Amino acid sequence: MNYFPASYEESRERFRLSLDLLRSKWPDARLETYTLKEHPDLTIDWIWAEPRKKKNLVILSTAQHGIEGYVGAAMLKVFVEEFAPRLDPDHSGLLLIHALNPWGMQHRRKVNENSVDLNRNFVLNGNFDPEINPEFKQIEFLVNPQYRMGSFFIEDLRFWCRVIRALLSAGIKVTSRASLLGQHHTPNGFYYGGRSYQEGTQVLMQHYRQALETYQNVIQLDMHTGYGPRYQMTIIVPPNDPMPSIEAVQKFNYPLVQKIDGNEFYAISGDEQEYFYRLRDAEFPDKQLFACGFEFGTFGESLLARIRSLRAMVFENQLHWHGAHSEKTAEQVWAEFEELYFPPEVKWREKALADGRQAFEGILRAYRLFE
Repeated sequence: MNYFPASYEESRERFRLSLDLLRSKWPDARLETYTLKEHPDLTIDWIWAEPRKKKNLVILSTAQHGIEGYVGAAMLKVFVEEFAPRLDPDHSGLLLIHALNPWGMQHRRKVNENSVDLNRNFVLNGNFDPEINPEFKQIEFLVNPQYRMGSFFIEDLRFWCRVIRALLSAGIKVTSRASLLGQHHTPNGFYYGGRSYQEGTQVLMQHYRQALETYQNVIQLDMHTGYGPRYQMTIIVPPNDPMPSIEAVQKFNYPLVQKIDGNEFYAISGDEQEYFYRLRDAEFPDKQLFACGFEFGTFGESLLARIRSLRAMVFENQLHWHGAHSEKTAEQVWAEFEELYFPPEVKWREKALADGRQAFEGILRAYRLFE
């Protein structure tokens, strides 16, 4: 059975058909759709399966980073077929979200149609501060080259020269922090968080508010790929969740849990789940919330693997904005970028499915959601 779809359209159709399966347990489950304003063929789709007594809600969201939605679609299929049937429909409901960034999923890019990284777009109070990441200017020459690409071999040499220059001038900590944090001033730059809320962001913010207004206990699971050990998914938790990572490992019976901060994972400005916690703390302090991401690593976590990941992202962004002199270079860039976020290796995909199952089991059992 093929868990991993070949296209956005195939994935969306499969998701919509899953409504019938969910209705066997939640008869009033409904499918809702948001159509992108500038792309009427692209939609954000979600299914509400609401319990009779609105106590618990499990949210599973995918494709915030478009290309990562292919692995997210596989996790949706696993969840709908293997875990949703074990929930108590009297007290526990579902909100399943397909493709927060449908344009990125369709075009196999990480960003949306406005080149915005949605996980840098969840800023508080609409304050898109262009000064949040002043160190970005120190390493912009590394992550945002402004020229048409030559051969892959030549570009690789140029990239490594820029890496060495950045490490000597800014140091590894500043280079890492500045490249990953996010920024709001360079639209064609790296991890651009935008200057206004994007459509996918607005849809999810509305869902978050509705969930906290209606349910006492909310669990959110967001699907991602790219960072961490190649054959071990990481459960990533916002820094404002009070549970220490070592406690989470024991509670969820899962081997790898990390906080999204500079010590365990890496810091993010405009992070979706950190926003969710801040909304809860500010307006719904009596509600219980656990939000996390499933991060399926691909290249690995060594320094060389992290630099290779950076190269794949830099080259894909450079190719998008400036093009390449040869189709061969473009094909090599696309192939490495796909390997970073949607590896074709059978062993990797089988391990991702196994890790997803283990994490679903551990989290839902820890919060006593199984019958």
